Amino acid sequence: MNPGPSDNPAVTDLLGLLAYAELGSFFRLADDAALAPTLRDKGRLASLAAEEESRYERLRERLLERGTDPEEAMAPFVAPLDAWHARTEPQSWVESLVKTYVGDGIAGDFYRKVAELADAGTSELVEAVLVEEGRGALISEVVRAAVEEDPALAGRLSLWARRLVGEALSQAQQVAMARPRLAALLAEGRADDDAGGSAEDGAGIGDLASVTRLFGSIADRHAERLEAMGLSD
Repeated sequence: MNPGPSDNPAVTDLLGLLAYAELGSFFRLADDAALAPTLRDKGRLASLAAEEESRYERLRERLLERGTDPEEAMAPFVAPLDAWHARTEPQSWVESLVKTYVGDGIAGDFYRKVAELADAGTSELVEAVLVEEGRGALISEVVRAAVEEDPALAGRLSLWARRLVGEALSQAQQVAMARPRLAALLAEGRADDDAGGSAEDGAGIGDLASVTRLFGSIADRHAERLEAMGLSD
């Protein structure tokens, strides 16, 4: 018998993946706060970092409620997410902010779509954790101001954002290979929409194709983020 939505091991994977992602976001925003050029920006970014830590704690508590050790749930995703961050090391403070908004935003869109296939409680928690209005508004304001002060930044940051999208897709594929049951959940959810779509044992071609198509479906939000920062694709 297949597990129900509330005890599906793929849901544990999703929560573990998101928990580690939020923990990483906390540390990066804390670093960005320390490097911010003004006290105002330091304070605002520090507040965002505190919000990320709070979201991590909510996910950790949910894993404990499911009878899962949070560290064990996060462990399979340490290598692929750390590799993503190593490949996308920012060269400046502003690039770091763009990465937080674009890179984490694209990943968040992916997590949100996968969560729609989980139980209602998990879906609601993930939606709450991934709210980005405050973070997006702040980063957009700071990046737009930087571009207005130095228009030459616009082209470089636009190229950087484009690279982040490609790396985000690569990251998702690595996650699918690291934890195939998570990719299989996505493939099952899309089976009705994709002719011949089916879940496979392991991270099969069908599962990875579902990940690729999903990223294609969230391109509109990426364009909105670029526009908010005064950049173009």
